Amino acid sequence: MPVEQRTDAIPLTPELLDQWATDSGSAVALHLKQKLVPVEAMENDEGIVFPPTYADIGYNIDPLSDGTKVATIDSIGSQANRMEPLFAEGGPLADLVPQIKIKINKDTTVSIFDLPHRAADATVQSSPGLAELSAEAFTALKQGNAARLCALAPTSLVFGVWDSRGGTGEKRPRLVRSLIRAWDVDVVHAAAQFSSVWKKLDETQQKALEEEAKKRSVKLSVKGLADAPSTFRKFKTKEIRLYRDGAPNPDARVLGGVLVKGRIEREITVNLLALRGLRGDTNVKDETDNVRRYLLGLALLAALQDMDMFLREGCLLRHARKNDDWYALPRRGDPVPLALANAHETIKTYAQKALKHFKDKWPARLEYEFNIAEAKKLLSKKTEEEEPGEPEQ
Repeated sequence: MPVEQRTDAIPLTPELLDQWATDSGSAVALHLKQKLVPVEAMENDEGIVFPPTYADIGYNIDPLSDGTKVATIDSIGSQANRMEPLFAEGGPLADLVPQIKIKINKDTTVSIFDLPHRAADATVQSSPGLAELSAEAFTALKQGNAARLCALAPTSLVFGVWDSRGGTGEKRPRLVRSLIRAWDVDVVHAAAQFSSVWKKLDETQQKALEEEAKKRSVKLSVKGLADAPSTFRKFKTKEIRLYRDGAPNPDARVLGGVLVKGRIEREITVNLLALRGLRGDTNVKDETDNVRRYLLGLALLAALQDMDMFLREGCLLRHARKNDDWYALPRRGDPVPLALANAHETIKTYAQKALKHFKDKWPARLEYEFNIAEAKKLLSKKTEEEEPGEPEQ
């Protein structure tokens, strides 16, 4: 059943898509703000959610000039990792991209969509046959030709890629950028108590266990044989005082989520300037236009797909509004409302039409094998500085 949309929204057509893909004077970006709420928030938007935790700092929270705080609920990299499986085998967009797989060992095979650095991942560079195709695609990209990467691993361009481990060092920005933040938050803390069998043991048994633990340099609580309160966090690289001014130090307490008093927003941006900065082989008719059309279709399909918002334990969100309001952002002037809610088939047909240019150029082989000898060679190879990793979820 079609979704109702605001009356002033511009309907999506193939002609408008073409304008975004090929006209340098058209919109610079497409943008959406989705309002999210915790499932526990019934009568108002306030609720406690659990952001990702980062080593030593805990939650990524920044104070603002008005005294309120903003928390990252899902990072840009994490959001990309949640969207990319849409293109994997069994996903709703799988037929639009090559399904490349790598056999790691006799028990494990991974999809290229499982790899954090996509076509530039060390796993790709350690897989003979695929490594050469990737190197050729990045060399062409460095020379300004994105068509080879479109035919090999197009989501590397949709979600951004950096050939930091390869020979080119080529780096391309994301065409789709998504981030979830919570505004006006307060950190809350948790405490737990593990109760063991300790109190049920007699004095002789307790003494025997204490002596054995001392001999083996282990803690009884670690082995589940003594009570263990969970009040303070464990820090890997620095010491933090557990008590300050005679009271528990909040910076050392076990984190219990954040109370969100403001809004939770997912912001999605499709970067049309970055898209129009890509081209194909200038000697091949219409290739540049097909590169842009194809990638625009993939980027929009990823951005429009409804995602499950179970981000981690303690962070289950839902969409607060029935409809999303997308906007085209011109170089100057007011944002233009767009009717994209019922546009999925229009966009997919548009992407499939552009795909015809690349499908015959897909790799002849789609399955490769990881080679440990090639992986060892990477250890001695000079690489670009590494990007910081994503937080543990």
